[in-house]
Parts: sequence; C-alpha cells; structure tokens
Amino acid sequence: MSMKVFEFVILKHPTQEEAKNGVASKMIGGVTTVLAKDESGAAMLAGRAIPEEELPFIDRLEVAVRPF
Repeated sequence: MSMKVFEFVILKHPTQEEAKNGVASKMIGGVTTVLAKDESGAAMLAGRAIPEEELPFIDRLEVAVRPF
C-alpha cells in the first residue's frame, strides 16, 4: 500500500471558566505534514506528537487531521 500525505494540527481548548474570561483555543505547535497509509495512521502520529507538558490537559486537546 502506498503512503499518502496528511496534515494535522493539535488544538488546546480553554476551560469554561477561561472561555468566560476571553481565552481562545490555541494551536500547540503548528501545522505538521506526515506520510501515513490512512487518516487513522496520521492521527496516531499526531497523538505521538503531543508535547509531554500538554498531556495533563489531554481532555482539552483536539487533533484535526486532513488529507493534503
């Protein structure tokens, strides 16, 4: 099976209290390009790219993956 190009971004969303105070979602890192067999493989690579210091906030993180 051939590899395909995907892009992903990791978003950190504010808590409800932070959102009330005007804090917006922010990108962790930037848009990253990877090679994977499919979208789930790209999502797995994105999950591995989450910085260790952000792991305590895993319930507030979102990984967005799209084909290139």
